[in-house]
Amino acid sequence: MNAIDLRFDRLKSKNRKALIPFIMAGDPDLSSTARLLLCLQDAQADLIEVGIPFSDPLADGPVIQQASMRALSRGTTPQKVLDVVASVRHRIHIPVICLSYWNPIIQFGRPMVGRPTEGGTPVAFIRAAQRSGISGLIVVDLPIEEGGMFHQVASAHELATIFLAAPTSSSERLRSIAQMSEGFIYYVSVTGTTGARRQLPESLLSGVRNLKRLSSKPVCVGFGVSTAAQARTVSEVADGVIVGSALLQAMGQARNRQDIYSAAFRFIHRLRTAL
Repeated sequence: MNAIDLRFDRLKSKNRKALIPFIMAGDPDLSSTARLLLCLQDAQADLIEVGIPFSDPLADGPVIQQASMRALSRGTTPQKVLDVVASVRHRIHIPVICLSYWNPIIQFGRPMVGRPTEGGTPVAFIRAAQRSGISGLIVVDLPIEEGGMFHQVASAHELATIFLAAPTSSSERLRSIAQMSEGFIYYVSVTGTTGARRQLPESLLSGVRNLKRLSSKPVCVGFGVSTAAQARTVSEVADGVIVGSALLQAMGQARNRQDIYSAAFRFIHRLRTAL
């Protein structure tokens, strides 16, 4: 059984909902990423999403886009992200999930200059992710119609493939997403990009309830959750809450490097208390 499945089984036995913070690897730098992973664990996060920076993050709002650009400007690569996770794997006791777009995965291991190489499969990345201690993978722009081979290879390497379900998805499509998704189903709360929002759509709760009627797998909600009150409301129907932009904003208000960790800890601990 995958580490993510074990985590949700444990949470269910304690009648507890999952809190899943998202951070962008390499922002403000890679050494800070390693420390943030441990900090978020200490703040009682249940799982952690680590983003691989990408130059064209179409699903992300300005906060995560800017974090991605900062990380890229400091030389962050997919291999360096996996190396950071590997550096703390023996001190991290909760599942770490890697979030990426398809392009960095398919280009993994190829030379940045010179003649293009043959290949075009995600096997190299999946193998490297497994070695680093990653438990699951989210590929934002990989739909289920194109994700069969990726899902198969990842499963063979004991990595959960987590697919996204949208509010606009039909019941038939939601069933297919639920069937393929492993670990949990990522329910996108809004029809738009990531980003903290003052209000979540009124249809969110009914959308989650509908998805849960179609599958017994855990459903976690992301895209837009930003406050303790929103997290508490979402947790009434969902099995977990994913928070990214609001956490990055809280960290961005820190006056110095040390304050970044304190800000991250306080923000996540406040949400944990609300849940």
